[in-house]
Amino acid sequence: MYQIRTDLALETQEKMQQDHVELKGVRFLEEKVDRNLTISTVVIETENGAKTMGKPKGTYITIEAGNMDEEDEDYHREISIQLAKTIKSLIRGKKEEQSVLVVGLGNRAVTPDALGPRVVDNLFITRHIVKEYGKYAFGTDKVNRISSIVPGVMAQTGMESLEIIKGIIDETDPDLVIVVDALAARSTKRLNRTIQVTDTGINPGSGVGNHRHGINEKSLGVPVISIGIPTVVDAATIVNDTMYNLITAMGQSETLNNLGSSLGELNEAEKYELIRELLSPNLNAMFVTPKDIDESVKRLSFTISEGINIAFMGGKQLEYGK
Repeated sequence: MYQIRTDLALETQEKMQQDHVELKGVRFLEEKVDRNLTISTVVIETENGAKTMGKPKGTYITIEAGNMDEEDEDYHREISIQLAKTIKSLIRGKKEEQSVLVVGLGNRAVTPDALGPRVVDNLFITRHIVKEYGKYAFGTDKVNRISSIVPGVMAQTGMESLEIIKGIIDETDPDLVIVVDALAARSTKRLNRTIQVTDTGINPGSGVGNHRHGINEKSLGVPVISIGIPTVVDAATIVNDTMYNLITAMGQSETLNNLGSSLGELNEAEKYELIRELLSPNLNAMFVTPKDIDESVKRLSFTISEGINIAFMGGKQLEYGK
């Protein structure tokens, strides 16, 4: 069955529009903050809309920053501030003080999947300080209690991430869970340049076909906000895009026009299946990541952790974890 391999609701919405699929129960908004920063919001309001999109009901906010993969501290600070605003906008029943558990999903030993653990490394953790010395240790009478966990992956622990997180929630009783994970994108231009924030939780590994139990409000009994950056893209998708460009080029050539027309008559599903067969058996399950992914993950993990720090600590102690 033909399916776009992407974790981004924005890409699914774009594909539906391109295929002229009527999206009832789905709202789309776009705001251009500046030349290099765009905020897109996809709101899935009905079960019918969720079925069409193949994603749970809820709000999906995408921060697209064309230069996010470059070294520019001021620009990354701007993205972090925007991320903090986005996180705050998704928090329901805003309390003056929140107990927040941040979960860094992924495998620290695999660079494209190490985003979640790296984010946790840079967080300003406060729960233990508040428990030991009281909130006045921070010179204020209102402090959000931040705790974190890196549950690892099943191959390392023998347990589902959901099982570990539920056990921690039973003991610590947080008001909110923030889950950070690396995602898969449909488009190479969005790799390391896009942040998706949603109030629907996450299914770890779904972008690369490793389906695990969903981490969401229904499974945890606590509101869940998930944050992710796409770090990989399906190899078949890259070939599909290349094939599209090749067909277009053939159509403009007199000698290759007939062949281009024949290939052009295939629909998207047929093209994709043809590509998967050509790639089989060795390459059809391959995912591709940029060559400088180690530096990118290091840089982007700090951008996300800084956004979380700003959201819950008001921008204080941002040097922590550098």
